[in-house]
Amino acid sequence: MKKKEFSGSPLIEVKHLKKYFNVPAGTNHAVDDVSFTIHKGETLGVVGESGCGKSTLGRTIIRLLEATDGQVLLEGKDITHVQGEALKKVREQVQIIFQDPYSSLNPRLDISRTIKEPLKRSGRFRSRAELMKETAELMDLVGIDERLREAYPHELDGGRRQRVGIARALALRPKFIVCDEPVSALDVSIQAQVLNLLMDLQDEMGMAYMFVTHDLSVVRHISDNICVMYLGQLVEKCSTQELFSNNLHPYTKALLSAIPSTDVHNPMKRIQLKGEIASPINPKPGCRFASRCPHAADACREPQQLVEVSENHFVSCCRVAEIN
Repeated sequence: MKKKEFSGSPLIEVKHLKKYFNVPAGTNHAVDDVSFTIHKGETLGVVGESGCGKSTLGRTIIRLLEATDGQVLLEGKDITHVQGEALKKVREQVQIIFQDPYSSLNPRLDISRTIKEPLKRSGRFRSRAELMKETAELMDLVGIDERLREAYPHELDGGRRQRVGIARALALRPKFIVCDEPVSALDVSIQAQVLNLLMDLQDEMGMAYMFVTHDLSVVRHISDNICVMYLGQLVEKCSTQELFSNNLHPYTKALLSAIPSTDVHNPMKRIQLKGEIASPINPKPGCRFASRCPHAADACREPQQLVEVSENHFVSCCRVAEIN
């Protein structure tokens, strides 16, 4: 994929964002001091194993969850705590494509009504004819056949249901969309169709994506830049090309080594992690990956900072220079 260049002010700025949950055992640090920016037309991939906080991060950014601390800026304006009419306007500019196309659609609404609902609530359309025209254009945009427009979700396969979810997210022409593992529930052939659709729509409409996934092959295909998360924190952040050619954090190396290889003559050596996974509930200071890291030392018990080790390549590891 050709590398894109981004300039000007960021569309989305996330500054020291935190999302904690109170649980019987203590406080779950689901998202802990995360910062990054996303420009118009950019796709930022967020990867990590299940439970690392990827989906929680996306939902907190778009205000489906309230942040515990930190800021989210949309075109320079703080949207972290806006309410009422201001929040409604924010909702029109930031949207989400949910992971599961089987449970994210209302089974009582046919496809046309599902896509029409956000259009009606926006109050932008003066007549029923305008509303129907816009609904039809959205369905054409994502490739939903006319014969299926009065069908119900249970009558569609996974790929078509996800197209409905994409159309619903696009309804108000948002500037930013969180794609929360939008292809993980789909067959491989359908995954490619949906990914190509998302990329084509981005080229056409100039939206920015935050693409949440655990599938590194998918994120390599669609993302311009990648953040690697581990237990609520970013451990590495750089361009997609840089991550796959010059990854530096021990966790990133282990993650990439797990990608299945078709090269039988020169397969990638699998890095098998040992040790106990640290708990995100009342975590101790220091590196949360230290208990599984083969390079851990006493210095790793101190709080780690995301540091720029080369141009636009950030790593949270005090031993990064020694182990690379």
